Amino acid sequence: MSKVGVIMGSDSDLPIMQEAIDILKDFNIEVEVDIVSAHRTPEKLFDYSKNAHTRGIKAIVAGAGGAAHLPGMVASLSPLPVIGVPVKSRNSIDGWDSILSILQMPGGVPVATVALNGAKNAGILAAQIIGASDQSILNKIIAYKEELKLKVEIASKKVRK
Repeated sequence: MSKVGVIMGSDSDLPIMQEAIDILKDFNIEVEVDIVSAHRTPEKLFDYSKNAHTRGIKAIVAGAGGAAHLPGMVASLSPLPVIGVPVKSRNSIDGWDSILSILQMPGGVPVATVALNGAKNAGILAAQIIGASDQSILNKIIAYKEELKLKVEIASKKVRK
């Protein structure tokens, strides 16, 4: 079974990151959740990043607020795709500090970046990455997108009445 790592810099990020955890579980993807602070536990960050692939993890969703170095540092050390979730924290500058810290990566160290507090989309993107080589997950993604389409069609009919 494929597994996605969902990490965050602080437990205060969990309410946002829970959306990634929940959607991944909805797709029946195993999730490994942990707190890994780029600034307070750099040794743990190095170990996690260098060894995640050896535990069956196929993608990493990393959320952080403020300076938000976690996703980029993980991407610099891991061979896995990293999806960064900028989190608007209480010490944030309207979230822009987190967005730009994750988005503006140097060449050679890519981090896919979702919207501010966009953990659900990060989880979906991680599932799509896995679905590229796992037909059962791909089928769940296809069904999910059909559900989204159906919801819009139902809403459209309601507003036209």
